[in-house]
Amino acid sequence: MAERRLNVGCGRNILEGWINLDVMPLPGVDIVADLERCADAPLPIADNSIDEFLLSHLLEHIRAPLPMMQELHRVAKPEAMATIRVPHGASDDGSEDPTHVRLCFPGTFGYFGQPYYWRADYGYRGDWDVVRILLLVERAAYAGMDAKAIIEHIRTHRNVVREMICEMKAVKPIREPLRELQTQPKIEITFAN
Repeated sequence: MAERRLNVGCGRNILEGWINLDVMPLPGVDIVADLERCADAPLPIADNSIDEFLLSHLLEHIRAPLPMMQELHRVAKPEAMATIRVPHGASDDGSEDPTHVRLCFPGTFGYFGQPYYWRADYGYRGDWDVVRILLLVERAAYAGMDAKAIIEHIRTHRNVVREMICEMKAVKPIREPLRELQTQPKIEITFAN
């Protein structure tokens, strides 16, 4: 059986061999659904049926990301992979676009996993484990610096990261919301071409 891959919030980026989902009925869109309404309008996709997800420059546009990520978790097969591409929160790309409603940082993605909810229960029942976060930086500016120095520079300066890419895996059954299960994401520096 062929893998089922979901291009979430595809816009005009229609991918061959993927199920393309968007709020607008654009040419090539297979499923029209409003991702802001996932709390009360489930996606028309069967439970445990998707192998891979792509969310490319979508998350920063979503006001209610937890219901969306919970719904994607519902349709994900166990250990399905999700790739989320976003602008880094400390970049002009993250804050200048008037359609962006949130800034994303490396720590953002942990909140899509149950261990982060050891302090409070917000009703979120999805569980994604962050495999790694890639921070794309300009080669000309940072070649020759070690990763630790680049990460410190990212922490203290704006417009260092060109794009942030998070790779996550669906955890089923969901884990307990326990502090001891909470881990820091593996962050890698890579150079943008």
